[in-house]
Amino acid sequence: MIMSLKKVLFYSFIFSLFILTTVISHAQTATVRGFVYDKETGETILFTNVILKGTAFGSTTNGEGLYSISKVPPGDYTLVVTCLGYDSLILPITLKADEILNKKLLLTKGSIGLKTVEVSAKKEADKTVVQVGVTKITPADLKMIPSIGGEPDLAQYLQVVPGIISTGDQGGQLYIRGGTPIQNLVLLDGMTIFNPFHSIGLFSVFDPEIIQKADVYTGGFNAEYGGRISSVMDITTRDGNSKYLSGKVAVSPFTSSVNLEGPISKAATENDGSTSFLLSARTSYLQQTSQTIYKGLDTTKLPYNFLDLYGKISMTSANGSKVNFFGFNFNDYVNFPNLYTLNWHSYGAGSNFVLVPSGSDVIIDGVFAYSNYNIAINEPDNEPRNSGISSFNLGLNFTYYIDKDELKYGLSASGTQTNLDFFNPSNLEITETGNSTEFEGYLKYKKIIGNFVMEPGFRLSVYGSLGETTPEPRLGLKYNVSDKFRLKFSGGYYSQNLVSTSSEQDVVNLFYGFLTGSQNLQSNFNGSPVTSELQKARHAIFGFEWDLPNHFNLNVEGYIKDFYQVEEINPYKIYADDGENAAYNDLLKKDFILEDGIAKGIDFLLKYDYKRLYIWMVYDYGYNVRNDGMQTYSPVWDRTSSINLVTAYNFGKKLDWTVDVRWNYGSGFPFTQSQGYYEQIPFDKGINTNYTTANGNFAIAYAGLDQGRLPAYNRIDVSANKKWVLSKRSTLEANFSAINILDRANIFYYNRITNQRINQLPFLPSLGLSLSF
Repeated sequence: MIMSLKKVLFYSFIFSLFILTTVISHAQTATVRGFVYDKETGETILFTNVILKGTAFGSTTNGEGLYSISKVPPGDYTLVVTCLGYDSLILPITLKADEILNKKLLLTKGSIGLKTVEVSAKKEADKTVVQVGVTKITPADLKMIPSIGGEPDLAQYLQVVPGIISTGDQGGQLYIRGGTPIQNLVLLDGMTIFNPFHSIGLFSVFDPEIIQKADVYTGGFNAEYGGRISSVMDITTRDGNSKYLSGKVAVSPFTSSVNLEGPISKAATENDGSTSFLLSARTSYLQQTSQTIYKGLDTTKLPYNFLDLYGKISMTSANGSKVNFFGFNFNDYVNFPNLYTLNWHSYGAGSNFVLVPSGSDVIIDGVFAYSNYNIAINEPDNEPRNSGISSFNLGLNFTYYIDKDELKYGLSASGTQTNLDFFNPSNLEITETGNSTEFEGYLKYKKIIGNFVMEPGFRLSVYGSLGETTPEPRLGLKYNVSDKFRLKFSGGYYSQNLVSTSSEQDVVNLFYGFLTGSQNLQSNFNGSPVTSELQKARHAIFGFEWDLPNHFNLNVEGYIKDFYQVEEINPYKIYADDGENAAYNDLLKKDFILEDGIAKGIDFLLKYDYKRLYIWMVYDYGYNVRNDGMQTYSPVWDRTSSINLVTAYNFGKKLDWTVDVRWNYGSGFPFTQSQGYYEQIPFDKGINTNYTTANGNFAIAYAGLDQGRLPAYNRIDVSANKKWVLSKRSTLEANFSAINILDRANIFYYNRITNQRINQLPFLPSLGLSLSF
């Protein structure tokens, strides 16, 4: 199957080159394009229908709020714009031959729509976009999940996305269809974020009030993304209000937040440009409230605090061209008494832009950004560990809209510097620094032929510091069997030059250090010479979409991820890698070793979204296995079955009440059992060490790697929200939420020394208030 996939991807590359060299002709036709805005706030509106009435010409605004209708014969038309929650807009236009008409569209909030225009943005996207392994999240989606602590959060929503497994409420990481956190690319406005989640698993670093959209690719992503071998999380923040000063203040026993936005310079008329700002600050004080309000917790309480800051300035021209300047500062603090203290700090800044040339069909966008991340952990029974990474990235993309087809290509460059001071499971110190430079180019073309949607792509990655070049073909396909049933496929080859230093034998695995691909690897793996220092994988995802009766929709996807070269910290190292130990096997002295593995499974998503009721039901079945040349094992994220059921209901005369419920069940994770205890002699004087008098260290004898299984996980969360409209622009909201309403004892970890069991979050009620103005 893999060989046939390789041939298909190769031919997709040839097809892409053919398309790229094809002359794009617009003779005797015209194009109308532009951005759709909220008239009151000036924000762009995503996924809006824009059609020419009485014709087959139409478009849906993309993630930037841009629409483009091309290859239209000259003449007089009526432009019709419809979007849920807004009054429809009807606008007469005249198109001339070879003209590119930029038309700015302003929508007014309301509930009246044109009943004669039965065009659904979602249904149109279902037929014309491949959409394999991708979940598109909007602020409205976030509000469907129980708002723990008073506010919705992306971290809580991601845990119900098909294919995503969370390893815990506290200190949990997200594993996406078999990929580890280091293999997940996270972007915020084009900046690389190295740790998107706080140590308390309920919160991400992204304040929900600043999010415009989040596109989550759980695998099979196309050529515009690279540098990771498992998944992509692409988050875009919204622009600040360009019309008037507004904001929001929220408080709960978990967190407090303040958001402020407004115009720096207003547009004098609707056809002028503007400049706006957006500021966000959010802090947690769980360590303090868990000792006062939640006195029923165990002795560890909830020792988690964090502080997130974000700012953005947006400058928009009359035709929709835009430049943004942004920056962030995220902090996380953890203090488990008698176990460890951990803190990490992340900061960065950058700029991105969208350019809409008036005389050209191309849309140009780009980004330049810098980010930095440092993490440190101190444990009473272990040496301290530290890791730091700094990175810059820049990119330039060009997009052509050709009727319903799309051509996109771009160039990017990035540089990364890492430093690491780490102790492996044998308590041997590993100190490494690394530098990496990468240059990449890509192209992809979406072509619609009858019922087929084809999206071939190709990415070429040049790893300058390693002297390696990797061709990475990608392919997406969709076949519309009928208006209600669609088959789909995506796949590709992927590479990355970044590794993690997590140890699977950690009692609580919160330390996540980073290092560029280490050159301290074994020379052979599974009987073959090691010729590359990169991590590599290939994906294949097959599935179907089925629009069922009564507003139900079923999405089923089966996937295989072949991680045929993965780099991990070496747990077998007991010797220094120097001349004195040259005769020993590489597995006993190298800092890092290679593994391979397979992740496969099937995800079912049944969704109902009509009027006041929203239902989201997910079942995931997965199988993960890794082999390091010494043993085959199930990694710690190998959860065989997972169920998520989410229900949201809106009611009241003014629809001012909302109730949300979530039930999550997960089968037990693998873990490494403790087999016994012994005194470990350090032999710091070599053969001259007197082991009869030397003071040894307390050590644990472990059983087989991840041979045990934890109990199943089971949790129900609820929240209720009440809204009061104080004025046209002011709203007061009260939110009651409760975590784990059945007070289920879900295991967090066992203290291997004291044999004490510590559980995940117990029953935690919360009352939050927020004021929007």
